[in-house]
Amino acid sequence: MELSLYDKLKTLVTEKQNPESHGIDDMPIEQVLHVINSQDKTVPVAVEKEIPYIAKAVEIVVNAIKNGGRLIYIGAGTSGRLGVLDASEIPPTFGADPELVQGIIAGGYAALTRAQEGAEDKKEVGGKDLMKLNFTNKDVACGLTASRITPYVVGAIEKAKEVGAKTIYITCTDREQLELDVDVAICPVVGPEVVMGSTRMKSGTAEKLVLNMLTTTAMIRLGKVYNNMMVDLLMTSKKLEERSKRTVVMVTGVDYDTAAGVLKEADGHVKTAIVMILKNVDPDEAQRRLKKADGFVKGALK
Repeated sequence: MELSLYDKLKTLVTEKQNPESHGIDDMPIEQVLHVINSQDKTVPVAVEKEIPYIAKAVEIVVNAIKNGGRLIYIGAGTSGRLGVLDASEIPPTFGADPELVQGIIAGGYAALTRAQEGAEDKKEVGGKDLMKLNFTNKDVACGLTASRITPYVVGAIEKAKEVGAKTIYITCTDREQLELDVDVAICPVVGPEVVMGSTRMKSGTAEKLVLNMLTTTAMIRLGKVYNNMMVDLLMTSKKLEERSKRTVVMVTGVDYDTAAGVLKEADGHVKTAIVMILKNVDPDEAQRRLKKADGFVKGALK
């Protein structure tokens, strides 16, 4: 017999009372802040324990992208917003196609600024929203749900499995409690929240840390970083334009004006400019070298 939602909630660590914050409503402001801060310090430790699983997820994402696939996040509430946020930051940070990493959230984009609480209960809509993106078995579906049981997310992951795609699931509950069949489960168990059930706090922080690790490492493995610098960024703002010039100056040792001139020749592409300067070649040759090296600057320089 399947448990009712009420009974399921009782089994979730994210829905339990935290003994460390008991009586927080009577505490002075600074004491409240110390309690929150001390609980937040436990989050990176929980994430660290999941690194072997995050590594497997990175391998899945990199392999999918190399073979023409995409990474699609699916979430509701805070988890959904975090997925959309991470996806939106990939193009300006790494110069990636906006289609490469996408996020869908229960209730649509209106839910980014105003909660659409009932939307997360519609399991069948999760699968439909995923398929609206022309999702195929080349893609990767990554479910985000602190509680693990959000119907919208579960429905999307089940649909992804149905079409034969790889699936990742990020949740802040015990791995042993996960009933969903996925390729990789990432389960940073952060324990009860400071305010019971407010998963925008420790759980949300854990999910954000995992997403940072997942996509940043994937982009590194796809050749979008040189040493520890972004070199595939797009010059879409004054700040990014100046950052591009500074990166070229730092890597090659040329002066500011030379960096600006070569970047102009390279159509603003930092990687191309770096190879042009260090190998004394034209833009076409620099891009040929980069293509041969799968986009890695170090490979293009050899």
